[in-house]
Amino acid sequence: MGLFEFGVKDIIDIVLVALMLYYAYRLMKESRSLNVFVGIMVFVLVWLFVSRMLEMRLLGSIMDKLVSVGMIGLIVLFQEEIRKFFYNLGAHQKVRKVMKFFMPRGRERTADKESIMPIVMSCMSMSRSRVGALIVIERSIPLDDIVDTGDIIDARINQRLIENIFFKNSPLHDGAMILSKKRIKAAGCILPVSHNQDIPKHLGLRHRAAMGISQESDAMAIVVSEETGRISVAIDGNFQLRLSAEELERVLTEEAGL
Repeated sequence: MGLFEFGVKDIIDIVLVALMLYYAYRLMKESRSLNVFVGIMVFVLVWLFVSRMLEMRLLGSIMDKLVSVGMIGLIVLFQEEIRKFFYNLGAHQKVRKVMKFFMPRGRERTADKESIMPIVMSCMSMSRSRVGALIVIERSIPLDDIVDTGDIIDARINQRLIENIFFKNSPLHDGAMILSKKRIKAAGCILPVSHNQDIPKHLGLRHRAAMGISQESDAMAIVVSEETGRISVAIDGNFQLRLSAEELERVLTEEAGL
């Protein structure tokens, strides 16, 4: 066999490594860890050059030890990015279709108008009054860590209660409300903020928080803009902007699972 013999498996190997590096680059860029990623890549290239090409045994063995120990440090340093990578992998539409094919189907949840309509009516009322709101609806992934950052309410979904919580003088109006299993579980909760550079500049912190929770879980988030009164929904890392009452009801009926 020749020294530089190249096969189909080698091409596939290179393409997969390139895709992995590109995806890692995107994650680091979004999380503002790009300089760390570039530094790691420079170190890996120097390590390969020293240990494989120049065959410098002493320096190569030292760098080998640093790499083996450094892997644990990288897992600790980039635990959020690693978690996000595996979540995005599992949440990908094609992967979910494959999993649904092999996994037995459970009882599908049907939309409950008694839970959906108070949300729609309260959002429309707050939209007219220019009252800002951020409502997160838990789906299959539990949001217990998010709930713990706020105040437990555990009440039936009610239009008047939702509007009172987000009233400008309410102590809980700045945080997010968490809905779970047809109940208002908590309010005043703190959400992870997305650093995605593709989010339009005119969208504020509530929208970035809605995007953040939709990226890190399968929850959907409803935002009522305090400045414009417009209603938006974030699902699976994507925004649906400027929704009407009918459009919001349709999205909740199809996606919320309340």
